[in-house]
Amino acid sequence: QVQLVESGGGLVPAGGSLRLSCAASGQTFRINAMGWFRQAPGKERDFIAHISWRDSSTYYTDSVKGRFTISRDIARNTVYLQMYSLKPEDTAVYYCAVRGGSGQYDFWGQGTQVTVSS
Repeated sequence: QVQLVESGGGLVPAGGSLRLSCAASGQTFRINAMGWFRQAPGKERDFIAHISWRDSSTYYTDSVKGRFTISRDIARNTVYLQMYSLKPEDTAVYYCAVRGGSGQYDFWGQGTQVTVSS
């Protein structure tokens, strides 16, 4: 099993910046890629970005391109999401997840709240 703990969420004014962290522990050898998702109240959970664990290749959904950056620190088994130019519509609970060899996101963190005031 892989355990994931997100941190770094909080209340931020529109236009502000925030960096989220997600630390993995346990069977970290299972990590093929890690991704970030978010879910606003009453809405479905949406994909934000992912990063391949070994080659660091990345992919972003259109709504965050140019504003968010995903990165990882292999030595610390940690993935980050640096967010700039935050908008009220970015308000959500942010989750990180591990994608293993199956191609599915098998393990999820508990989430961290990000609130952007207008």
